[in-house]
Amino acid sequence: MSFRASRFVGLLAAAMTIAVLTSPVSMSLAQEKSTGETLRDTFKGLLDGGTGEPDKTQPSSPPVAPLPAPSSKNVPLSRGEMQLSFAPLVKATAPAVVNVYAARQVATRSPFAGDPFFEQFFGRQFGGGSPRIQSSLGSGVIVDPSGIVVTNNHVIKDADDIKVALSDGREFESRILLKDETTDLAILKIDAKEAFPILALGNSDDVEVGDLVLAIGNPFGVGQTVTSGIVSAQSRTRVGISDFDFFIQTDAAINPGNSGGGLIDMRGQLIGINTAIFSRSGGSIGIGFAIPSNMVRAVVETARKGGKSFQRPFIGATFQSVTPDVAESLGLQQPYGALITALNDGGPAEKAGLNVGDLILSVEGVRVDNPDVLAYRISTAGIGNTVKLNVLSGSQQREVPVTLAKPPETVAAKTQIIEGDNPLAGAEIADLTPETTGEFRLPRTARGVVVTGVYRNSPAVRLNLRRGDIIRRVNGVEISGVANLTEVLSAGTSLLWRFEFERNGAIIRQYIR
Repeated sequence: MSFRASRFVGLLAAAMTIAVLTSPVSMSLAQEKSTGETLRDTFKGLLDGGTGEPDKTQPSSPPVAPLPAPSSKNVPLSRGEMQLSFAPLVKATAPAVVNVYAARQVATRSPFAGDPFFEQFFGRQFGGGSPRIQSSLGSGVIVDPSGIVVTNNHVIKDADDIKVALSDGREFESRILLKDETTDLAILKIDAKEAFPILALGNSDDVEVGDLVLAIGNPFGVGQTVTSGIVSAQSRTRVGISDFDFFIQTDAAINPGNSGGGLIDMRGQLIGINTAIFSRSGGSIGIGFAIPSNMVRAVVETARKGGKSFQRPFIGATFQSVTPDVAESLGLQQPYGALITALNDGGPAEKAGLNVGDLILSVEGVRVDNPDVLAYRISTAGIGNTVKLNVLSGSQQREVPVTLAKPPETVAAKTQIIEGDNPLAGAEIADLTPETTGEFRLPRTARGVVVTGVYRNSPAVRLNLRRGDIIRRVNGVEISGVANLTEVLSAGTSLLWRFEFERNGAIIRQYIR
């Protein structure tokens, strides 16, 4: 094509584009579609050299990149499409999103309580304070016509009275069917015999980054509010909100009071329960986190079967993340997967033929980026079900079916109180086991001993030791257990003590003379 011809075609395309942009608002959708198709045909002609066939007279022209594969999700291309509204979707889904009011009695303490003078003249009742009501506000989603409501555990924690208010203004008493601190989910049952509107649980594994979503809840108690946004990230881990660490991230505005509300896709299905935000001011800055609906479904099914708490399936193995050095040694181009570091005797993993050093690459064909992703996939699979693991053993990949079991009965951790003339005296400690790491929400890779309690007025209190702290080193010696710590303290010197603790992931070093 000559320069003059190509310039003429370009001017023609520009003129058509201007005509479309300046056309009256009343243009029909069919006309806009026709114009859009004309534009596509014009640009296709330009790419093909103006004839519909490749221009063989310009062999030096760079090849045109292939178009992406067809998708069921479309970008708005016309004015009519851009004027579409979320209103019909909101009308269909909002009635199933409720407000949750939780209240509990809190005993107050008078400043004169315990004072011998006032108790002698006015009696012990003088020092007591009258109880007060402490309330919290959140949101919830009805997922069953019988009145089963999903919300966050932190919304109803320690509540004595829980009420559920529908979008039409009606209020109902409710009771707790299940609450689980590890997943931060709670299941309520409305005390009423009628059919309630529901939100169907979608498949959160189908959610993609960039999908449009709506967040519905009751922020700051102002009333039911709808915000829109997109899915900012999937499989977000290492957030530190709860033991459960696998979230959908969204930029839809979520604020205090939205906890327990619904994250809804464009098909009107529940894909997540809004749980937390990252914020420096307390308000939304566009980083919110929702528990995926597949996790919600597993917890709801447990409640329907009469369970009072959610039990995660037991695989019988301990895992760690893959570092770049480990990935290089295994011949991986990217560091991902869950590396087996220990196996429980007779556990499901050992029975399936897994070994220490094996690397879990995927579960049911879904890639495993780190142990948190693996834990989520196992949790949603369910007790008694079999999952297929893609495992790298040495240089060979193999598929290993593992039947998940019920968690074994846990035995209370054996604790010991530190005594003697040392700064840790008065601290109650225990070995780090799967049970204690779970109870205190400690990292699976934690090393040392955990502080399970501290007695009042003891040297450990003056050292500012707290329940849940990990004692890692004493006088430069790495602590591996209670027995090891006892030996180190017995051989210690009173002239200088050096301690290394871990608290909430931070390392604290103290020197005592």
